[in-house]
Amino acid sequence: MNIWLLIIIGFSLSMDTFSLALCLGTFNVNIKKGLFFSFIVGLFHFILPIIGNLLGNSLKAVISINPNKLLFIIFTFLAIEMLVDLLSKEDKTYNFSILNIFICAFSVSIDSLTVGLGLSDFTSVPIIGSVIFSIISFLFTYLGLITGKYSYKTLGKISKVIGLVIIIILATIHLIK
Repeated sequence: MNIWLLIIIGFSLSMDTFSLALCLGTFNVNIKKGLFFSFIVGLFHFILPIIGNLLGNSLKAVISINPNKLLFIIFTFLAIEMLVDLLSKEDKTYNFSILNIFICAFSVSIDSLTVGLGLSDFTSVPIIGSVIFSIISFLFTYLGLITGKYSYKTLGKISKVIGLVIIIILATIHLIK
């Protein structure tokens, strides 16, 4: 088992999570909801690789989900919502409803399902990989939310523009893939 390889994969899986959390953090998310969102992202990064590992290649034949197209759609909706918020005159907070939390968390975690398909190639105990992915994604999500919140307090609307640009770039990357 190569623990370092699992950690590197965990970091890779958490990059889009960090970017989304950075953008959402500019909406002044409260700490309690931020922790809950981070926990749900971590939970999905734990469960989905296990499911992917259990289902293996048979999943590809049964369900044809293109995670990049799904992420493109979700990031586009987030970009539109951020643009509307940016153009409005009042300070708003992101609607962190339970449904939105689960949709966002799932959207940034779906790539861990596909990683789970080949997880047994990296370790004989796939649950260790899932634990590593879960911890790293939780930390990156929370760090992104805090960084986004801090940047909004110090930079104001400019941080929302930066967040919007990041979301548009992420959407475009997932459209091209």
